[in-house]
Amino acid sequence: MKVSLGPLLYCWPKEKVSEFYQAVAQSQIPLVYLGETICSRRRELKFSDYMDLAHMLKASGKEVVISTLALLEAPSEYTELKKQVENGEFIIEANDMGAVQAAKELKLPFVCGPTVNNYNLASLKKLHSWGMQRFVMPVELSKNWLTQVLSEEKTAFEIEVFGHGFLPLALSARCFTARHKGLSKDKCQTICIQNPQGLLASTQESQPLLRLNGIQTQSAACIDLSPEIDDMRKMGVDYFRVSPSSFDSIALANNLLEQRTNLILSDAASCNGYWHQEAGFNKV
Repeated sequence: MKVSLGPLLYCWPKEKVSEFYQAVAQSQIPLVYLGETICSRRRELKFSDYMDLAHMLKASGKEVVISTLALLEAPSEYTELKKQVENGEFIIEANDMGAVQAAKELKLPFVCGPTVNNYNLASLKKLHSWGMQRFVMPVELSKNWLTQVLSEEKTAFEIEVFGHGFLPLALSARCFTARHKGLSKDKCQTICIQNPQGLLASTQESQPLLRLNGIQTQSAACIDLSPEIDDMRKMGVDYFRVSPSSFDSIALANNLLEQRTNLILSDAASCNGYWHQEAGFNKV
């Protein structure tokens, strides 16, 4: 089983993003997802900038996948999506069915991201017939679900599990971060750049509950499935995804590649409930 680095879900300054991927290029990580998946108003990097990073990472020996938006809200965003799909060199991670359709029309291979609701083998087979090469299991599903899918028949596509990072739970047409700052979404000033790991929201009892990342809601706790790696390998999982939230994520991925799972790095509390068919924020 290999380790992948998911797309950066947060809004960072362009210089910091470039520095981050320069460090990724020096790492052992074999597969890197690259692109803005949350909000088109984050314009620190343009499509050409992501392509430059993709070429740099490819030159360093990485397999690169271009990740698309998970929620398209305007025709201009679909135009940008078409540019990603038609880049001519890298396959895409389709994070909504619009991206799946765009790739299918051109008969191009694609990866299904975790925000596409793949809940049974029939849908996976259909997507594979349209060109899906790999799918990332939706984060709310469990080991038992995946075991059942794998036991029904040998799959012709690869499987990736979101193994470490803040869980992507939901997307909204509203921007919670802008609203919290008293700004409208259309005049948000890209305020989410001030929260490089999202904005932590707690209950009235001061229990960490959620993480606000622009229009995205994430888990407050960081999922850590590193103790499950041996089981995943036996099950036939192909990739363990690390979702980056800091430069430490690069070291974390390297540690996993070197099978040093006792060196997981995170300041946040960890969780693994969904994997064990429990509430997601539980730690089993």
